Amino acid sequence: MKSLCFVLLVVLVSFATAAFAQSDALKSFDKLKTLAGSWEGLVSVQPPAPDIDGKLMQVMLRTTSMGNALMHEMTGAGRPDDPITMLYLDGNRLLLTHYCDAGNRPRMTGKMSPDGKTVEFDFLDVAGGTEHGYMDHALFTFIDANHHIEDWTYMMPGDKPMHAHFDLRRTK
Repeated sequence: MKSLCFVLLVVLVSFATAAFAQSDALKSFDKLKTLAGSWEGLVSVQPPAPDIDGKLMQVMLRTTSMGNALMHEMTGAGRPDDPITMLYLDGNRLLLTHYCDAGNRPRMTGKMSPDGKTVEFDFLDVAGGTEHGYMDHALFTFIDANHHIEDWTYMMPGDKPMHAHFDLRRTK
């Protein structure tokens, strides 16, 4: 009887843990969906990259797939195309897949900070070659309904990080 009670306790704790994790991922995803709209702002890059440092960038975020995905599109002056990033729930995880200019697709797992002001994504894996580098980290900081910041870290060849900071204001 004691072993049956122990097994039931373990099962209940496991379900509670899974429900909490799913709830945290869902909260993070719902918070990100509040960014749906058009955004514009300057980018600063470290180490400096003259082709994009100080340029005006546009970001479009829109929910798609019946609210199950958030598409992030970034464009900028003089850029021939735009990288696409998809954010979505996968079970109890918040995932980000970045369709990179470098020809690869890094994935990251996301988590909201306890104060609800940031959602941070850490590298999970990458499909495709990394000889030209890959996106390694992303951080979304919520200032208010019309202002947010995005910080992206790109690992250049030789594992040298390049940090891009986007200070974005809502245009629509």
